[in-house]
Amino acid sequence: MCGIVGYIGFRNASDFLLDGLHRLEYRGYDSAGIAVFHKGEVAVRKRAGRVCELDRLIETDGVEGTVGIGHTRWATHGETTDVNSHPHVGGNGEVVLVHNGVVENHNSLRTQLQTLGYVFRTTTDTEVIAHLIAHHLEKRIETDGEICTHEACVEVVETAMRKIEGTYGVAVLFRDCPDLIVAARAGSPLVVGIGRGEYFVASDAGPLVGYTEEVVYLADHEIVALTSESIDLLHRDAGKKSPSIQVLDQVAGDTSLGDFEHYMLKEIYEQPQSIENAMRGRFDESEATAMFGGLNLDPQQLRRVDRVVLTACGTSWHAGLVGEYLLEEFARLPTEVEYASELRYRNPPLTDNTMVFAITQSGETADTLAAMRECKRKGHPTLAICNVVGSSIAREADGGIYLHAGPEIGVASTKAFTSQVTVLTLLALYLGRMRHLSYPAGRRMIDQLREMPDKLRKALTCHDAVREVAAKYHGFNNFLYLGRLYNFPVALEGALKMKEISYIHAEGYPAAEMKHGPIALVEEKTPSIFVIPRGGIYPKVMSNLEEVRARCGPVIAIACEGDDTVADLADDVIFVPDVEEYLQPLVTSIPLQLLAYHVALLRDCNVDRPRNLAKSVTVE
Repeated sequence: MCGIVGYIGFRNASDFLLDGLHRLEYRGYDSAGIAVFHKGEVAVRKRAGRVCELDRLIETDGVEGTVGIGHTRWATHGETTDVNSHPHVGGNGEVVLVHNGVVENHNSLRTQLQTLGYVFRTTTDTEVIAHLIAHHLEKRIETDGEICTHEACVEVVETAMRKIEGTYGVAVLFRDCPDLIVAARAGSPLVVGIGRGEYFVASDAGPLVGYTEEVVYLADHEIVALTSESIDLLHRDAGKKSPSIQVLDQVAGDTSLGDFEHYMLKEIYEQPQSIENAMRGRFDESEATAMFGGLNLDPQQLRRVDRVVLTACGTSWHAGLVGEYLLEEFARLPTEVEYASELRYRNPPLTDNTMVFAITQSGETADTLAAMRECKRKGHPTLAICNVVGSSIAREADGGIYLHAGPEIGVASTKAFTSQVTVLTLLALYLGRMRHLSYPAGRRMIDQLREMPDKLRKALTCHDAVREVAAKYHGFNNFLYLGRLYNFPVALEGALKMKEISYIHAEGYPAAEMKHGPIALVEEKTPSIFVIPRGGIYPKVMSNLEEVRARCGPVIAIACEGDDTVADLADDVIFVPDVEEYLQPLVTSIPLQLLAYHVALLRDCNVDRPRNLAKSVTVE
């Protein structure tokens, strides 16, 4: 992985490719390159490092042409070097391709191809695909005595892809067919943009915004052949298909920075609006409940559900933990939260009445997609909570709920987390009213949820206080994050944000678990961040705070406004609005996001594109 772009039409392909690669930078990468038909040959330009390094290379050694492909690489096999960067060349230059995914059987294929005389110039798994396609093309031409044709190119890509074990999204150029791009996917997303006299290819819709309003999302094992005037789609097993054209519902302004210095800060400040969008049109006032249009399960089916499994990765998994508390408290449904990377390989005893929700921002997370498919294969109602319309998980789930949070560009998720928590709260209300939750309780929840956008705007006023705390503690290299009940997942999420963008070791724990091991870490240079708003077990968490103070550990508290008791005990305190316990994650997460952001800035880290991370993890 990480990002693919492609163009065929009448424009200078390099301009679109470079623009697209810049738009894909948020996904995380370590090198970039393009290949363009230029003066009768496929010219490849690539560099390790940022896309700006590629920009400079092309300024001095440019390529012009109307057909090309590009790639940002996040290394899985082989070091980060110029030669390992994509695009890769197959055979004697007759094939050039870019690839997202992992070729699990690359070692055996490499050995076979080397025996046939193919010379490998890189240590990547991708070069195997390039040589494999070139090999089948050579065999096809030798057997049929034909020159390279469009039909032959599509067939050799299909033949080669059948031999690949693992995941792939590929875009391929053929030296002897300069008016053709062939693209294929299995487990790694690709979208085709449709223009007039031009077509586009990308890993997600971002690079297509402003160029086209019509797209085709490729499904697994689909192959598309593009010329400047045509699109031909076929499925590996089902043959030719008619493309399903959809309207791209994203506008260019969605991905602009506006007045913000970084996408992460912009997205933190978008949270009042994003949770409002998550709630819009989803309240049924007369029935004191929530309503969803896409669950695709009738009330009778939902009432038969006796267990819920939430599966996710990373930040979405933390949102799922909040969802577990919500669904058990308000819907009285036993709920489990599973790491998707574990669930896909386990065989848990799920009953016929178990409902599975896959939680994901991108809708392309490989482990979450695989876990969802496994549960679906076994006949369980499998739904999605997802942000990206047209994503693989959104399309393959039996039904689901969109977040409507808008594009999230920063690698460290912020507004997706609070939107997921908001949707899970609505889901708890909806299922609760089907079971045990009273009408007055449902009305109270609706009223309290309606207040939350303003509560988040008020929570954001802590920004200056957070900045001061960051300035005081940014030189420390270990942090403990502590919370209980609804704020335990917030502690985990706060620690993850600190790790992701500031490269500081941080761990989240239930505050009461301190005495069972982590308290051994407490000392003067290990700050403890207590998420301690008012609530039923406030006195218990206060006791844990005192235990840390007794051992000379610095204490930073996230507390309800006006809480003088905490202010007297903590070394530093950041205040948030006082809300109901089940809604506290929405406000307490904001200062932790801001703290990670400012600590990262002070440590001179790239907050939007942290090292080694990808926005959408599309490989295992």
